[in-house]
Amino acid sequence: MTAYERQRILLRAADLLEKHNDELAALESWDSGKPYEQSAKIEVPMLVHLFRYYAGWADKIHGLTVPADGPYHVQTLHEPIGVAGQIIPWNFPLLMFGWKVGPALACGNTIVLKTAEQTPLSALFASKLLHEAGLPPGVLNIVSGFGPTAGAAIATHMDVDKIAFTGSTATGRIVLELAARSNLKTVTLELGGKSPFIVCEDADVDKAVELAHFALFFNQGQCCCAGSRTFVHESVYDEFVEKSKARALNRVVGDPFKGGVEQGPQIDSEQFKKILKYIRSGVESGATLEAGGQRFGDKGFYIQPTVFSNVQDNMLIAKEEIFGPVQSILKFKDLDEVIRRANDSPYGLAAGVFTKNIDTANTLTRALRAGSVFVNCYDIFDAGVPFGGYKMSGHGREKGEYGLRNYLQVKAVVTPLVNPAWL
Repeated sequence: MTAYERQRILLRAADLLEKHNDELAALESWDSGKPYEQSAKIEVPMLVHLFRYYAGWADKIHGLTVPADGPYHVQTLHEPIGVAGQIIPWNFPLLMFGWKVGPALACGNTIVLKTAEQTPLSALFASKLLHEAGLPPGVLNIVSGFGPTAGAAIATHMDVDKIAFTGSTATGRIVLELAARSNLKTVTLELGGKSPFIVCEDADVDKAVELAHFALFFNQGQCCCAGSRTFVHESVYDEFVEKSKARALNRVVGDPFKGGVEQGPQIDSEQFKKILKYIRSGVESGATLEAGGQRFGDKGFYIQPTVFSNVQDNMLIAKEEIFGPVQSILKFKDLDEVIRRANDSPYGLAAGVFTKNIDTANTLTRALRAGSVFVNCYDIFDAGVPFGGYKMSGHGREKGEYGLRNYLQVKAVVTPLVNPAWL
């Protein structure tokens, strides 16, 4: 199949995904519990945009002609890596499907993709639409199963040439080990985070509160790059805490299919119990519980939007990834201090900076050891913007031009030149 034909299939797929926006959104919300409005108005349109973006790349992937020190013609070929094994998580099933499938197909690979056992439906339906768009049989293969069986089979298979995994750091270690024990397949990992969100002394507090709230509570707090350590300058700390408490108390929790609902249930009982355990840990370690802290209602895996103040760096709620609607607010005095504390984490997926001062923004963006730094915004996931982490937050980048590199091999071809007219 030519690159032009791959482009046409991806464009037709994007049209079909857009046409079936409502069905995809309903499946996504039924599976994961996220608000339907979020699925329908944000996530499915982002998926469509991503497929159109990578369709545009399909016929623009090419190598180089390289000058050599001698009578040789040297060129590089960018070839498909082969069979790509892909394992996606339950928090953003459709988006993670797109982040992995889009660039892999644009580069001409075949795929075996495992969905999370909690959320198989939307990826299955999206795959059906890709086949309706003209994708040949056997190019995109979906496996629904559990990590220790289906996931391990993909990671260890000798005919799989590459693994792309999104999930927890603990599971990422296992995937990396299994890949090494088999055929040393290349591995891309997008793992956990404990991202700092830094509110400087010159911040507009009302705007900072709203953005910090979004950075943490979006998607029920089940976001790998959630701004889960909210560092606030001491001069505005008390005002920020009071307004963050009020915003959390006003957050609308309920049936994800009802209009206006901002927060649905957590994904399952295991995650629900884990979050409540972290909340108890925060109380027991001496943090001040400003809002929430309990189950919401008497059925379902709903948790009250929770805010802690007076959080210290050594507390579990400030160190470990909670993956839930729990905001931890910490106080700092100056930039040197907050840079040191923000970087004092095994993770480095993302960071947020809220300031009016361009010098402060420049200082922080260069000092923070994170794959993404959002200045006066957060969670901007345009198809062209690369995403990935430092340290234990992963290897490699997804999305954008950088995402293509995960699915290509570079081959050097050298040919002698006889009596060349020029070198």
